[in-house]
Amino acid sequence: MKHLLPDLMSLLRTDMSILDSSLSMPSIPSTTGLADAIPLFNTSPYLLIQDDGPSLGYIAVSDVLQEMMHAHRLMEAYFETTLETAGSALTLINEEAKVTYWTSGAEHVFSINKKDIIGKPAADFFPPDRLQSLKTLYTGETVYRKQHQPRPDLFALINARPVHLDGRIVGAVAAEVDITTEIRLHQELLHMTSKVQHLEKAVARLRPDSDPFARIKGSSPVINQCLETIRKISTTSATVLILGESGTGKELFAKAIHDLREPQSAPFIAINCGAIPGSLFESELFGYEKGAFSGADPKGKKGKIELAEGGTLFLDEIGEMPLELQVKLLRVLQEKSYFPVGGTRMKQASCRIIAATNQNLLGMIARNQFREDLYYRLNVINLVIPPLRKRKEDIYELTQTFLQEFSLLYNRHIELVPPEVFKLLFQYDWPGNVRELRNVIERITILTTDGEVKPEYLPDTFIPSMDQAQSILHETEQLHPQPGLESGSSPLPSGKGPSVPIHEGENERSTDTSTLSYQEQLDTYESELLLQYLKDAGGNKRTLARQLGISRATLYNRMKRLGL
Repeated sequence: MKHLLPDLMSLLRTDMSILDSSLSMPSIPSTTGLADAIPLFNTSPYLLIQDDGPSLGYIAVSDVLQEMMHAHRLMEAYFETTLETAGSALTLINEEAKVTYWTSGAEHVFSINKKDIIGKPAADFFPPDRLQSLKTLYTGETVYRKQHQPRPDLFALINARPVHLDGRIVGAVAAEVDITTEIRLHQELLHMTSKVQHLEKAVARLRPDSDPFARIKGSSPVINQCLETIRKISTTSATVLILGESGTGKELFAKAIHDLREPQSAPFIAINCGAIPGSLFESELFGYEKGAFSGADPKGKKGKIELAEGGTLFLDEIGEMPLELQVKLLRVLQEKSYFPVGGTRMKQASCRIIAATNQNLLGMIARNQFREDLYYRLNVINLVIPPLRKRKEDIYELTQTFLQEFSLLYNRHIELVPPEVFKLLFQYDWPGNVRELRNVIERITILTTDGEVKPEYLPDTFIPSMDQAQSILHETEQLHPQPGLESGSSPLPSGKGPSVPIHEGENERSTDTSTLSYQEQLDTYESELLLQYLKDAGGNKRTLARQLGISRATLYNRMKRLGL
């Protein structure tokens, strides 16, 4: 738009007779630019244009101002038309965080009239912690197509950039596109998808799924490697040993190995070696003939090996199998035959055996708790299932799967899982693996009654009590330093609860800390601390949130949890 500014020679006046001859006028060459000429008008309302020869004429400051005003109006018209044509909600705030420009697109998106907001602080109309333009003004942060929620009922994609002049930020511009309709349509789609999945599950009960890997969720490299190993394993009927921590879903992988090779009619028999008393283990595994022992079924009973004929026998927690049974299982693996309890006729074992354990079998061998020869018979091919902490990229898919499952089970409609919840899920180490994640998702589904999952619905293990205490104590030291308390030292004496400040008139809130749990003492301490800080802030929660370095929403949630 610089071409709209006037050229000095276009404003040249040649009638010198109207000038006062006694007036002192600075002289400038005809090639002088407007920016260099303007400071010279401080000494005279006229500038003489002269090159090597006689004077060419003069320039009047009134002409320059008139042309610059006309150029300014042109640029403003172009600028406003350009912004209105952009089709998005454009806002501009100045250095004082007041709204200086508000397009008709912004009027439509935010339902705020231009004349009602221009010239007023933006924070009077929106929560400061949700106003990206304020963040950009104060921090210089530039964002592009960031999902943004300026109001609880409004979702937008925002671009924001600071306005720089002479090396400092003098304002911020934000362009927002309303995507509330798209978000709601997406939520409706999720809701309908849940209904479809509910129907698919009903159909699946009648028709088994043809995909052997359907129940194994995740696309991380380690999971893809496991699935590739299963494809190779399933080309043979070799014995397989599955290794993995508790809760990783070893039986799912064993079932996938079975389904990939065997026909749908082939049985898959699972037995937990740690859940059967040693005295009953042999009869459970091998079966027994009629009259084999007192109390036995007079007709006899088939063992798990016979029930798995033509299919797969899955021995979970193989490390728990009694030693005396291990040698008999070894015979089955070596000779493919066995005798039922009390039987005299040998039976053939015509099933594939897959074993699994979460124990270190080699360590058990060294302690004479597991037979070495059985280990090598079982370990023809092994499959190592990774723990969840090594495949955290699968947490999102697993979470969505479990949410859909439990939202149907408990008739809950989950509309939103905020990023802060997923952040906590990704930060956690998951000692209980996928089983623990499933339990956590079931918990938060039950607690979510308003459609939005909140961080406080997660178990306490996600925010350890000591971390909470350290956070509160850090805030205490920052806002109210304690004399004599050295950096890094703990204000909690060994074996005692925190020293809770007692205010006049609040003795009824005090409690004998010896009868309270650690968490109750911590909550009492935090309640008193927040009340003290709120009093110091004159009861202004916005001021208190800013002092603590947290959002007002976080402060409200914390006070609600503490019953304040």
